Amino acid sequence: MAIERLESDRLVLEPLRVAHADELAPVLDDQKLHEFIGGRPATAPELRERFERQTRGHSPDERERWLNWVVRLKHTGEVVGTAQVTVKPDDADPQALIAWVIATKHQGQGLAKEAAGLVATWLRGQGIDRLGARIHPRHAASIAVARSIGLAPTPTTVDGEIQWQSAKGAPWSSSR
Repeated sequence: MAIERLESDRLVLEPLRVAHADELAPVLDDQKLHEFIGGRPATAPELRERFERQTRGHSPDERERWLNWVVRLKHTGEVVGTAQVTVKPDDADPQALIAWVIATKHQGQGLAKEAAGLVATWLRGQGIDRLGARIHPRHAASIAVARSIGLAPTPTTVDGEIQWQSAKGAPWSSSR
């Protein structure tokens, strides 16, 4: 499965490159983005290091495929966030864990729903119907995004986050 550029009316999701670190660092330099996930904003050098790992396209043990996009506004080219997928291959029924981040100043416009929808539609077109996400139980916006792409909460909690899953899937773990 090769990562592709994805487009909607308002967004372009372009495959992540290490060079995106300098452009993304100021967009992601917002402690509010860590309210539910913890940690702190990464510096540009830290992002470059992370992107070097992510753009390899797979986990160190090669058991997972990593797909990462930069989310841009289509009409201005402005970077507004990221989308990522961890795919656990299974010959009969592969599964994918989706994540998204939209800059605080661009939240509340439906961009996360649009980006996650593009990714979910693309994955389903690739034959991956088992989709999931992990969401903090108080993160109402991400819960709405998950519902919009056909995910429902499961009884499983991983690191304080609820595992959401499409109807055709069971919770799973990721080394990412």
